[in-house]
Amino acid sequence: MNTIEKTVAPLGRQSAPEITQAARDRWDSLTKPRGSLGILENCVVSLAEIQGRVMPSVERRGIYVFCGDHGITEEGVSLYPSVVTQEMVNNFVRGGAAISVLCRQLGIQARIVDAGVSGPKISGVIDRRIAEGTRNFLKGPAMSREQAEAAIECGIGLATAAADDFDLVGIGEMGIGNTTSASAILCALTGATPEEAAGRGTGLDNTGVARKSEVLRKALSLHRIYPNDPLSVVSAFGGFEIAMMAGFILGCASQRLAVVVDGFISGAAFLIARGFYADIRRHVLFAHRSAEKAHVRLLTEVDANSLLDLGLCLGEGTGAALAMGLLTSAVSMYREMATFAEAAVSDIK
Repeated sequence: MNTIEKTVAPLGRQSAPEITQAARDRWDSLTKPRGSLGILENCVVSLAEIQGRVMPSVERRGIYVFCGDHGITEEGVSLYPSVVTQEMVNNFVRGGAAISVLCRQLGIQARIVDAGVSGPKISGVIDRRIAEGTRNFLKGPAMSREQAEAAIECGIGLATAAADDFDLVGIGEMGIGNTTSASAILCALTGATPEEAAGRGTGLDNTGVARKSEVLRKALSLHRIYPNDPLSVVSAFGGFEIAMMAGFILGCASQRLAVVVDGFISGAAFLIARGFYADIRRHVLFAHRSAEKAHVRLLTEVDANSLLDLGLCLGEGTGAALAMGLLTSAVSMYREMATFAEAAVSDIK
């Protein structure tokens, strides 16, 4: 078996229904009406299931921001030039980006991963660069199958290392043009139309959205892709950061490390990961519902309830960071609230 197969093989053996029931019983024993904390209660139960313990911990928190460039920007699918990817990576390293501020405020350690940024190497990042950006997927595959597999394996390796450092991680991304890659993946793996998948990204007007839709239509007809072969999809459309996030999700699942999926681009990585393991859904939590219209289709496709709906569309892991703050509060309540018996409060049996 290769690394991906070895990572996925044991996942079906992690189910522990007794932990699920014990966690629900714990919530029901606390001094509040049953179910009154809504989705937060379900999320803590999910954390208990993922970690394999009735009392989950989220004290050690990290965000991994995966970065890469995209050749498809040649087709005018973004308002910003590709050089902005490297400029923003430098901004992450200096601590000047939105995700940097949120991580400082919320006590989350930020780790920046160069999965495939164009230009000079950048100090202060985790260097896993596969190549200097993907190719234009209107002219051929965004990457080779070998590069796609290498990116996924890098993600698995990063997750394995992360399990030594963190109890809870989030994923985010940066890559000019990556909403177009994510939209192509959505179409290929869910049957969404280019019109349903093409959104405004970094702020396209109606003409720009129509251009992106046409790029998607041409690309989908150009490539031979197989929905049951996720490598064929990610190698066709990219990007390196999406493939690496997919591997990271799989690796986290194998390590019982809870991972919070940010927005649309991270969601596309989840779809790739689901192609390798159909039940990956129970190993992750979804941070928010993005303003990118295709994200609604994606969340519906995977039957996911997100924690937040704030109209965010920045990426970087910003939604994941905010959701991790909520999860931290939820776990604190779960662990620290008094039971009815401890507080001598009457309960309704």
